[in-house]
Amino acid sequence: MNYLQDSLDAFLAREYRLVIVEIAEVRGSTPRDEDAFMLVAPTDVYGTIGGGRLEFIAIENARKLLAEAGGEKSLDVPLGPDIGQCCGGRVALRFTIGDDEARSALLRKLKAREQAEPQVWLFGAGHVGRALSDALILLPLQVFVVETRQVELDLLTFEVHGRLAAMPEAMVSDIPAGSAVVIITHDHALDFLIAREALARTDLAYVGMIGSKTKRASFASWLEQEGAERSMAEGLVLPIGGKAVHDKRPEVIAAMTAAEILTAISTYRASERS
Repeated sequence: MNYLQDSLDAFLAREYRLVIVEIAEVRGSTPRDEDAFMLVAPTDVYGTIGGGRLEFIAIENARKLLAEAGGEKSLDVPLGPDIGQCCGGRVALRFTIGDDEARSALLRKLKAREQAEPQVWLFGAGHVGRALSDALILLPLQVFVVETRQVELDLLTFEVHGRLAAMPEAMVSDIPAGSAVVIITHDHALDFLIAREALARTDLAYVGMIGSKTKRASFASWLEQEGAERSMAEGLVLPIGGKAVHDKRPEVIAAMTAAEILTAISTYRASERS
């Protein structure tokens, strides 16, 4: 079983015989929610429905279906002492042979789910920008990176949506409400222009900028010089990633910032629902 997984497309291209295992319904406390899925091939697995004994039961049943050695098209699994788990809920699993039609249906569902995911816009694709985009693409988010330099965009992983722009600040107005904006360009003056446009909006879940106390003070002064209110800077997260971990390596900043963004988006969405 390979837990260092490749992309979904690569897995589907490599494994022709597989079963799609989906969580059809949950009751009570469960490790994953409805619509979580995994793909089970004869010797490999993609994705997870929560791990533990539940997952081993699902894999065993899926491989029985593949081998035409029995197996059920659905299972209702109680997550209690009988299977060595203590969640206390129940999970209904659906098993579908992964023929061409089922694969296409899965990809359509995932595409629709992706398009509904919150967007994160990174302005800057330098060391921190690339580290942050690599961290964010693993999460249920759409990741866009805006750069003035094509050479930096060329270094991004293919899952990221790169945008080349001579005036990145002009793109801020088109970002969907509820999105997160992270400003990490190579130019402080450009950072300030982008931040002013983002902070002028009241419908973004998060606006953050890489920097220090000195940069925050400089930005507030710049706002005043530009005829804007210094108080606009209060809506800016600076530095990104917080102050709990004193480590300036790009990967560490990225990890801390990714958690910050997820929290901000979750809070924003909860407030929109209430």
